[in-house]
Amino acid sequence: MQRTTPPFRADHVGSLLRTAPLKQARSKHAQGILTAAELKEVEDREIEKVIKKQQDIGLKVATDGEFRRSWWHFDFFKGLDGVTPYTTEGGIQFQGVQTKAEGIKITGKIGFSGHPMLEHFKFLKAHARVAPKMTIPAPSTFHFRQGRAAVSREVYPTLEPFFADLAAAYRAAIRAFYDAGCRYLQLDDTAWAMVCDPNERAQSKMRGDDPDALPRIYARLTTAALDGKPADMAITMHSCRGNFRSTFIASGGYEFVADQLLGHTAFDGYFLEYDTGRAGGFEPLRFFPKGKKQLVLGLVTSKTGTLESKDDIKRRIDEATKYIALDQLCLSPQCGFASTEEGNVLAEEEQWAKLRMIVEIADEVWG
Repeated sequence: MQRTTPPFRADHVGSLLRTAPLKQARSKHAQGILTAAELKEVEDREIEKVIKKQQDIGLKVATDGEFRRSWWHFDFFKGLDGVTPYTTEGGIQFQGVQTKAEGIKITGKIGFSGHPMLEHFKFLKAHARVAPKMTIPAPSTFHFRQGRAAVSREVYPTLEPFFADLAAAYRAAIRAFYDAGCRYLQLDDTAWAMVCDPNERAQSKMRGDDPDALPRIYARLTTAALDGKPADMAITMHSCRGNFRSTFIASGGYEFVADQLLGHTAFDGYFLEYDTGRAGGFEPLRFFPKGKKQLVLGLVTSKTGTLESKDDIKRRIDEATKYIALDQLCLSPQCGFASTEEGNVLAEEEQWAKLRMIVEIADEVWG
């Protein structure tokens, strides 16, 4: 059966390729040619178009494509209390390419006392005829990439109070988005999947953390962050191994984290990357609990424009049913199409063709 509540049989992670008018406007704003108000006018117009496009191809969910952001995560983190953005010595290293040299430090008590993205969501909700979906980074991501090294020891001599404040900030954020009308919130995460990579675990140790303990720590953090979640609000998580200009960071299956991630967190749905062999096999899905939770298979890649074979996708869905009932499965791309404003290396037409194909496959598989 098709689903009337999120996540949907045909869903997507959130970010979309920035349109040419939007790119031009952001460039002019950076040069001081456009004012912030003039940039917002362009953003509003382009977001309205992209919402309509999602509806027109048959999706039951729409995002704003993250069109008002530069980064999928830093733009949210910078709006939290206690966070200081800074220019790093180098960007985040992906396969053969680096991001912009930006980062964050935790220099004060973490908190949530309002955020510009609440207005971003309200605009989306006001213009969408389908379910409006908000995407923000997960609390585990706030810690993993920065690690102990980025957390002020004067403010947080130990990490227990840090995690407690972080969970409280997310509880406040969830309530704020709920009060703004959000009933579908997605927490985007790289920590869970990246800690499955031995090289990333080594990097984590260098930042002053114990990677072997992180799955349990992140499960407790997530549980605390979701405590008191409204019953009529669906909160999902998306797991990623890196997505910048069609490149990646990590490799490794979910076995290292599957028990804690799937069995000890209270998400309503899980978007798991499964577009390449870097994600391993479906065997870790044996930890997925039977019941109402949904597992969204990221079988369609957002990294290239080549359109997958419908039959190949259907065969992989069938393989996954060895571990999870078909009624608990959905379909999406493995990640967004533009985790940063630079976007992946494919054309907008190819992006829409992939999303349209996902809708068609969902109709054929689930009716």
